[in-house]
Amino acid sequence: MSDLSRRNFLHGSALIGVSVAAAAMTPMAAKAAAPKTARSLKEVLAMSDVDIAKNSEVVQSAYDTIVNVAKKIHNSSLRSTVLSILENPNPTIAEGNESQILSSLKKENLIAQNAQKVFPAISDSKHSPQPFWSAPGSGYGSHHAYPGGLATHTALNVVSAQALYENYRHINNLELDWDDAVGGEILHDLHKPWVFQWEKNHSCRVEQPLAGAGEHHVLSVAESIKRGINPSFVVAQACAHEHPSSKQGEALVVGWLKAASIIAGVDPVKYGLLAADLKTIPLPRRMEGYVVHLADHDWVISSSACQWSVQALKDLAKEQYGIAEESAFNSFRNYVLANLTAMRLYGILSSQGRKAFAADVARVVKL
Repeated sequence: MSDLSRRNFLHGSALIGVSVAAAAMTPMAAKAAAPKTARSLKEVLAMSDVDIAKNSEVVQSAYDTIVNVAKKIHNSSLRSTVLSILENPNPTIAEGNESQILSSLKKENLIAQNAQKVFPAISDSKHSPQPFWSAPGSGYGSHHAYPGGLATHTALNVVSAQALYENYRHINNLELDWDDAVGGEILHDLHKPWVFQWEKNHSCRVEQPLAGAGEHHVLSVAESIKRGINPSFVVAQACAHEHPSSKQGEALVVGWLKAASIIAGVDPVKYGLLAADLKTIPLPRRMEGYVVHLADHDWVISSSACQWSVQALKDLAKEQYGIAEESAFNSFRNYVLANLTAMRLYGILSSQGRKAFAADVARVVKL
């Protein structure tokens, strides 16, 4: 607003007001708020989940945000590795001996004793089963559960990590490692495209537990190890789901690093992931992991926002679009959420009500 006086702004045209407001938004938010060309329900139901994400300006803008931040990584080798993973998050860890890995994980009580597999299905370990930008942000009943949800989730978390890094620097005069703090957040969910593959009914694969967490977490950490990323980065990445300030919290982080090391085929002490007693992360504990952990808290509201938005969409789909069958509804919700986001829609629902909610949905799917 530096080019406009307050008086001119207040008395300017509505069009100028909209332009200035849009300019103040991030590109992703501006895309979600911008006018849409609505597709017919028939067109929506004919689209694959990957195509939905590919054709969503919101999703692609979120992905661009992540890539642009990754390009700022200082270490050139690390920068190249992170960008390569974003381009193709293929599971190189799947090339390991799964039966031996499973046996070792059971021996350490890091996986259920009746588990039959460690890895989700993969036909070619050199290629991800889907692009990074088309995966959901979590399981189908949780946060950002739509095509491209991983991109919108990660974009917010990465921006949060950058802000936390700067806040700690300005307020506490802390010189943290930017590559570990922000880069660890970029890759914290790198194997969600593998874990949450889209199913025929347009929901996604159900995640399995591993070392006391959803499997995507340990598999993502293991992938970073397998690709030779430095240990301080990997430890920071491993702290996304818990911080090591209590014995219980640190035990979880240690367990994830142990499991990831088994999967990646490395000694966690020699690699620099754990202290010699295998009970703590390397001492003194670095702070970058706390930045990753704090930045990964988008789920606190986004899980509920997605669930509440989906329920409102279910009611709307039945009442106004005549949709009752599960697969058709899944396609409908995936398309709507990929173009408007669950967070935006719940914000409208909670502040403006169901009529405004329905009107926003109608911007992307014709009545």
